[in-house]
Amino acid sequence: MKVVCIVQARSTSTRLPGKILREVLGRPLLRYELERLGRVPSLDAIVVATTANDTDNPVAELCGKLGVPVYRGSEFDVLSRYREAAEYFGADAVVRVSGDCPLIDPQISDAVIRHYIEHFEEVDYCAADTSTYPRGMDTEICSLETLREADREGAAPPDREHVTYYIWNRPERYKLWMKTSGNKDWGKYRLTVDTPEDFALIKEILERLYPVNPNFSLRDVIALLEENPGLPRINAMIVQKNP
Repeated sequence: MKVVCIVQARSTSTRLPGKILREVLGRPLLRYELERLGRVPSLDAIVVATTANDTDNPVAELCGKLGVPVYRGSEFDVLSRYREAAEYFGADAVVRVSGDCPLIDPQISDAVIRHYIEHFEEVDYCAADTSTYPRGMDTEICSLETLREADREGAAPPDREHVTYYIWNRPERYKLWMKTSGNKDWGKYRLTVDTPEDFALIKEILERLYPVNPNFSLRDVIALLEENPGLPRINAMIVQKNP
């Protein structure tokens, strides 16, 4: 089974344009995310799926410098972009990660992926439960065939924009499995980048943790937030955009 992680990334986000290329400690946020995904042992390949627009040439150039393959497709039909990228790179299983998760925890992603690999005959879709984990740990996996079904049959705008919406919105059809944080109340934190407030928090976290330990985990981030309660208040008012 070839497991390919496809990172969706574009520079024309509505609430914070160019967010994935904003720099902290002299490095763009997307580089931090790709570095962390590179430590997920269950992945066979990592690909960035961006748009064919000229505005995303800098995304493709950055990936070229980092040696990360790129697929360029539709800006708004993200589902077709994913399906095309998965087919192009010969994926049997497709891991979906958003490009605005620079603090993604490799251990959490690996646990989601390994559950799918070990139980693929029993499950159709696995994901990190972002009601118990912070937004920013988002990791999803399904088979190429399941993704193709969603692409063929999902006609509603949320299906096309949110890639896996067609799948996880049909629990009567697909067997779903969610990895939770157990009894940890971590879903109250927001570690994704979608607004200036989000970026301000991520910048603080990276500047404090990365120089000391580039391999820091989610537990390290949570410890920092709990020791400094003013930090999570930076973006506590931000509401997640949902389909």
